[in-house]
Amino acid sequence: MSSRLDRFISQNSVFSLSDTRLLIAQKRIVLDGHLAHSIQQKVTKFTQVVLDGKCLTYKTPVYLMLNKPRGVVSATKDLKHPTVLDLIQHPQKNELHIAGRLDFNTTGLMLLTNDGAWSRKMSLPETKLEKTYEVTLSKPLNDDYVAVFREGIYFSYENITTRPAGLEILSEYTARLSLVEGKYHQVKRMFGFFQNQVLSLHRASVGNLSLEALEVGKSRALTEEELDLTCEGAAQ
Repeated sequence: MSSRLDRFISQNSVFSLSDTRLLIAQKRIVLDGHLAHSIQQKVTKFTQVVLDGKCLTYKTPVYLMLNKPRGVVSATKDLKHPTVLDLIQHPQKNELHIAGRLDFNTTGLMLLTNDGAWSRKMSLPETKLEKTYEVTLSKPLNDDYVAVFREGIYFSYENITTRPAGLEILSEYTARLSLVEGKYHQVKRMFGFFQNQVLSLHRASVGNLSLEALEVGKSRALTEEELDLTCEGAAQ
C-alpha cells in the first residue's frame, strides 16, 4: 500500500495537505535521502520520510531465507506444532509472512519477508520462477517419468494440466525436479501418477537463491546481490 506525500504528511504531522507544497519548496522534506519534489510522490511503509530533521516513520524491509526442518508448520501461528517463525531470531519477526509454503514434512528453502509486493512478485505464476526439489521415492525411476513430466500431468480435480517440468534422475530412487508453479501437493501428485510414493522432499532452490551452507533450522538475511537476482528472475 502507498499514499501520496501530501496525504502522508497530513496524517503524520501537524501540517495539512495544503502545507505540503510549501514544505517542499522550503526543502524541509527528505524522502530516502533525497529532497522531496512533488506532493504526488508515493510513500510506502518502507519509505524514510524526514520532516525538519525528524523521521516521521520508517520500517526496514526484511528478506530472510530459512532452511526448514521436517515437522515444522509453514505458518506464523499454530497451537499444536512449532512454526517457521519459532525458528527465527529477528527483532521484526512478528511482521514477517511466508513467501511460498512447504508441507509439514517437506524440508528446505523458505523465504520470509515483511514486503508484500516482493512476496507477491515471487509467487505469481506469471513470473515462472523456477523451484528445484530433491525427491526420494519408494519405487525405482525410469525415463518414462522424464517424458511425462516434460509434457505435463493432468489433474482431474482442478481440471488442469501441470506446466512442463524438468526431471533429472540421480539414482534408482532419487531425482531432482524443477517446477515453475506450486499446485496443492503438486510434487506428490505428479509422482502419484506413477503410483510412486514420495518418501522425502527437499526444496533446494528458488530462482537464483539456494541454501548452500545454511544449517537446518537456521535463517539469514538475503544479501543485496541475492535480492537483485530475485528481482531479475521474477522479471523474466
